[in-house]
Amino acid sequence: MSDSRTVSRGGRRADLLDPAALSQLGGMEFVAREVVEGFLMGLHRSPHRGFSAEYAELRAYQAGDDLRYIDWRMFGRSDRYYVKQFEEETNLRAYLCIDVSESMGWSSDPGTQPSKLWYAKHLAASLGLILIRQGDSVGMAAFHERTIDRVRARGGRRQWHELARRLESLESAGGTSAEGALKDLAIRLRRRGLVVLVSDLLVDRDETLTALKFLRHHGHEVLVFHVIDPGERELPAASEARFYDPETEDELLVSVADIRAEYREAVEDALEEWRRDLKPHGIDYQVVDTDSPMTLALRAYLRKRERLG
Repeated sequence: MSDSRTVSRGGRRADLLDPAALSQLGGMEFVAREVVEGFLMGLHRSPHRGFSAEYAELRAYQAGDDLRYIDWRMFGRSDRYYVKQFEEETNLRAYLCIDVSESMGWSSDPGTQPSKLWYAKHLAASLGLILIRQGDSVGMAAFHERTIDRVRARGGRRQWHELARRLESLESAGGTSAEGALKDLAIRLRRRGLVVLVSDLLVDRDETLTALKFLRHHGHEVLVFHVIDPGERELPAASEARFYDPETEDELLVSVADIRAEYREAVEDALEEWRRDLKPHGIDYQVVDTDSPMTLALRAYLRKRERLG
């Protein structure tokens, strides 16, 4: 794997750059490739998991594949490189479920800090690229009050380009109802898989928990990325703050000094409540801040993947 593409400004790996710097690098496909290349290089090991003894099929060779699994007979017949895939490598179907509601389009520092949706889309693209490079099938569903876009799970390089294209076109709009999208996805899944929810979780908690538990009940692994803007963790340094709900257009003017400590405590309590409610059901929960590199979130995925193996 060449490292010429994994180093960005100042010689730093792209996966270690803050999102504000990443947003200046180019389009989604370029940024996702840079993040993934740097992240995988930083692991100091192959991104591919082990192969079982049960042969399944062949697929075209991709950069980074283990040369031990090239089918040399096929090379002799076709003058093309193919890699043997085995049952363990092909048994995962992953679905990326992306919240595109109006609140996801918010940034506490527009023009400098990317929106939550920008972060969610690039995180999903990076996860999708890692999965496809591992030989897995990846699909996508985007939702606000309802599911607005859906990509059937497939593998291969064309699927990666299709996912990136569809993700890049998503824009924030409408309210949020994760329950319907998650249950619709559960009904459509014909075999057990991995469902990744990327959302700011400004949703009906009980309905969303019910839908997530429904997925687990049907045997799916579930990973939740809770996307948070730094402005949601801490009130601004001002005497007054105006709270605005972009989905309902409600506003509330408050004194910052009077509620700063209570606000911070309420946010932490809300995050802990999500973690406490999801853990007993085997649902992985990871908070990701939009001003932090994506490495933390990608490592959370790998921890989930190791348990799947």
